[in-house]
Amino acid sequence: MSDQDSGRKTLTLNKRVASTDVSSEGRPRVRIGARARQVAQQKIAKDKSARLKSEAPKFREPGERARPLSDRSPRVSAPKALPQEPEISRSVIVSPATDIFHIFAPCPVGLEEALGAELSALGYEHVQTTRAGCHFVADWWGVQRANLYSRLATRILVRVGQAPVQHEDDILELAQSIGWERWFGAEHTLRVDTSAVKSPMQSLQYCNLRAKDGICDRLRDLEGARPSIDTVRPDARVHLFLSHDTATMYLDTSGESLFKRGWRLDKGDAPLRENLAAGLLALSGWDPQGALMDPFCGSGTILIEAAWIALGVPPGITRPFGFERLRDHQPRHWEDLKEDARSRILPELEAPLVGVDADPEAIEAAQRNAERAYLTEDTIQFEVGDARDAVAPAPTGWMLTNPPYGERLDEEDLEFWREWSSNLKREFSGWQVNVITSDLDLPKHLRLKANRRTPIFNGALDCRLFHFELVERSYRNVAPTQQDESA
Repeated sequence: MSDQDSGRKTLTLNKRVASTDVSSEGRPRVRIGARARQVAQQKIAKDKSARLKSEAPKFREPGERARPLSDRSPRVSAPKALPQEPEISRSVIVSPATDIFHIFAPCPVGLEEALGAELSALGYEHVQTTRAGCHFVADWWGVQRANLYSRLATRILVRVGQAPVQHEDDILELAQSIGWERWFGAEHTLRVDTSAVKSPMQSLQYCNLRAKDGICDRLRDLEGARPSIDTVRPDARVHLFLSHDTATMYLDTSGESLFKRGWRLDKGDAPLRENLAAGLLALSGWDPQGALMDPFCGSGTILIEAAWIALGVPPGITRPFGFERLRDHQPRHWEDLKEDARSRILPELEAPLVGVDADPEAIEAAQRNAERAYLTEDTIQFEVGDARDAVAPAPTGWMLTNPPYGERLDEEDLEFWREWSSNLKREFSGWQVNVITSDLDLPKHLRLKANRRTPIFNGALDCRLFHFELVERSYRNVAPTQQDESA
């Protein structure tokens, strides 16, 4: 039985022959029904996009005074080879294979330099650090690679529009001018989030509504319907950022935050987010070929992140991303990127990773997390134990830990720190010890002098990453060098 007779479809790589607009009788074909509406909507979208693009005003240069949209003459600015601040046109209809995007990758405060170094190591160009993130440029495949490989970024945001604003209607106008139909349409669900720094706008909620209305109005005009709003699991996410005189709109390509690797379901009492743990490993100077120990390991976040780094496991290899639900996503190319990443994963570690915690339930949670992270049982040595009795698993190595800390310490707590310090001096000579804490007096409690302290935020907590280099001679003779604590 032929495929045609059985009703089955076959896959062919041959190009489809374009349908003719002339009937077999020689008369012009008149389309009716759903196909006619679809063709008409596509033509309307194409004509309107071309008109909006031709009317797009020139963006201001850095330092140029912002003016209302109504005072600006329509111009199209020529692209710049190396912008000091990324500038893009207000209407964006792009081809992912050729276009270059300006991207912002937010991260926890304190990890900006580490994120910049990571992005540069991944091969991205024009990386610029700023507070709580980095700017860089990449094509669309580079956007996908950043989502797959970045361990420190929280999201990968593609900038699609920017303009000076003085009131909420300017936000509506900006949102209406951007080519959202390139990315999503009425068949998608949408979420819009708004944040601001030193913005004069009275209500961020109303600004968010204006942005949402502008997006939906444009899509309704082009496609005949508005996307539905879904604040839990939307197909498309848009971020509006307001400064003192400017609005910037970003397309979120990540979906859920990138620190959600997909394996951590069991959490301790005060867990670190995965990208913060990876950032602490970078700041500590840990060599993936060296031993690592966490004597307060909790649910194992630091050690599991370390195992993935040492093995070369991309942090996004097991989770979905927002760009996979956008229009024109190419699943085959994305699978090729992931398959290439899988082929580079190493089979085993070169040095021990050891986690100790006094709570048996925490150790059980860490083991379950490691199993969900596809790590074999012997990849990380988790064991129940007291940090004051810990023994170094190698002659030299790194210790990185997030010990329990509170706002007030009683005499029993102080005695604990002194006993732990004695164990460090006795058992970990030659090791580098790194401790993140919000207790700025921790070095005094340990009777050790930190030779480096790095300001960093664990969520809303203002913390320091203290670095101690344990040497055989008296530590009191080691002169400290402290980083600037401005955070």
